[in-house]
Amino acid sequence: MVNQDRRKFVKRGLFGLAALPFGMGALTQQAFAALPMLDVNAPNAKALAYTPDAASAASHAAFKAGSNCSNCNFFNSATGACPLFAGHAVEANGWCQAWVKKP
Repeated sequence: MVNQDRRKFVKRGLFGLAALPFGMGALTQQAFAALPMLDVNAPNAKALAYTPDAASAASHAAFKAGSNCSNCNFFNSATGACPLFAGHAVEANGWCQAWVKKP
């Protein structure tokens, strides 16, 4: 009797582990879809001189013409997320001093 219960538990556990990547893909897309926009007054936004409009950063010493979040290596265009501002989305036309050109 105990072996039968253990077998069921192991089978269900293995099935759950096998299905996990499929479920995580759906959960991840839904989680990023609801990211709040980054507040320019947030401490990390201020520390990196984030602005939602790259044109307004033209006077910053680190600014390079044509640079914005959409062509930054950190920006995820599918979700609008940037790992530098975890839990928040940024404007595609935004800019911060951590900008790195996409390869």
